[in-house]
Amino acid sequence: MSNAPVNNGRRRFLTAATSVVGGVGVVGLAVPFIGSWNPSARAKAAGAPVEVNVSKIEPGQLIRAEWRGKPVYVVRRTEEILSTLAAHDDQLKDPGSEEPQQPTYATNAYRSIKPEFMVALGVCTHLGCAPTHHQGDFEEFVEGVKDGFFCPCHGSKFDMAGRVFQSVPAPTNLVVPEHSFPTADTLLIGVNTGEA
Repeated sequence: MSNAPVNNGRRRFLTAATSVVGGVGVVGLAVPFIGSWNPSARAKAAGAPVEVNVSKIEPGQLIRAEWRGKPVYVVRRTEEILSTLAAHDDQLKDPGSEEPQQPTYATNAYRSIKPEFMVALGVCTHLGCAPTHHQGDFEEFVEGVKDGFFCPCHGSKFDMAGRVFQSVPAPTNLVVPEHSFPTADTLLIGVNTGEA
């Protein structure tokens, strides 16, 4: 050990320089680490809103879209379908959609923003099977009801508003995802504006 006097100025400089280099290193390591917490581009795309052109859907026709990896049924309901929705309320588990399976703006008799369009996840609320759309031949499942959805896995039945019938395994109505109509011909699934 030397008996030379301690150079406090140099000591402070070396301490400060080491602290700055260490701080830059910590920031350099932290930025990519924190960035890895953000969702990937693939994950963002999977959860992104889906745009559907509804102008080409014929009355009574169902089309399927995919949103967040799940099928979404979009049906253009006819006037006849709309006029018969209330006729079988006494056969439904939750005719008033009291169970929160839809956004508040879709808690109505049609379970939708625009009555002519039904928008619902095509996933049975029992065990997640895909109900099939029956147009004109649903009476074989429910007497007096011409159109609806039948889940072939365990026999759950849903009307054309996605409401579940009594005495079936499905506990709740089909889920209505957030959606909006930015234009008259465009349905945006996954965006909750609550406006038609």
